[in-house]
Amino acid sequence: MYRFLLTPRWWAINVFLLLSIPFCVFMGSWQLGRFEDRVDNHREAEAQVADAKKDAPRPLDELLPVTKATSGKQATATGRYDTQLLVPGRTLDDKDGYYVLTLLRTDTGRALPVVRGWLPGEPDPAKAPAPPAGKVTVTGALQASETPGSNGVSARSGLPQGQTAAISAASLINLVPYDVYDAWVTLNDGDSGMRAVPATAPGGTGLDLKAFQNLGYTAEWFAFVGFALFMWFRLFRREVELARDAELGILPEDAEPNAKAGTAEDAADSADSADSAGPVAEREPSSTSGV
Repeated sequence: MYRFLLTPRWWAINVFLLLSIPFCVFMGSWQLGRFEDRVDNHREAEAQVADAKKDAPRPLDELLPVTKATSGKQATATGRYDTQLLVPGRTLDDKDGYYVLTLLRTDTGRALPVVRGWLPGEPDPAKAPAPPAGKVTVTGALQASETPGSNGVSARSGLPQGQTAAISAASLINLVPYDVYDAWVTLNDGDSGMRAVPATAPGGTGLDLKAFQNLGYTAEWFAFVGFALFMWFRLFRREVELARDAELGILPEDAEPNAKAGTAEDAADSADSADSAGPVAEREPSSTSGV
């Protein structure tokens, strides 16, 4: 009954199954490992931001360019506040609000974007406290420029004058007539009664869409293993049923017309044989009687 397993067709099916299962398990384990690595990186990045507050502040230029190692580090810069902008659509403790962003003109000629604090509600220039006058020294967590459309940063355009969607040199360079650092700082203590904006983990280290894609791919690869086993069992059961029916003499429905045609042909051949043999049978007695 199980001799069909030795046919070339089933040899190919079995070899494919034996090769596909370990491959799917390997790929699923690899995707799961990628997800676990991202979780570990996210935890390490959050720990780095928390530990960075304990470090002594360093001059801004010593920490540039911003990398995963320097993101969240305490930076200090000296200059004079200049243009002030509002950044709408920012939440803090699940409340809608906006950032108050002021550009600090440094002695290098470039300006450092400084988030002085957060305010609730819709952006209102009248409610945003004016920056301190004169020369000031700021200290806060260094952050990389934001990318519109990622990590909750709005990518919309056409904002009212005095607002920007993203804190990035590419966005700010079109709003001010001087060079801007490709980084920004969030003050450790909110200025003028505003709430301080906490530093975030470096980009590419959070539990973002890519991390959950790895988790989804893990489930898909292991689902392929179950599907391959299911299809093999289904084909195997079908072959066993066909072999059992053949032993009982039960022909499949698609074989019945051929069988009927074969029976009719056999009957026709028998009839032709009988007709050709008839005259011979009649002549034989006459020859015997002649003897």
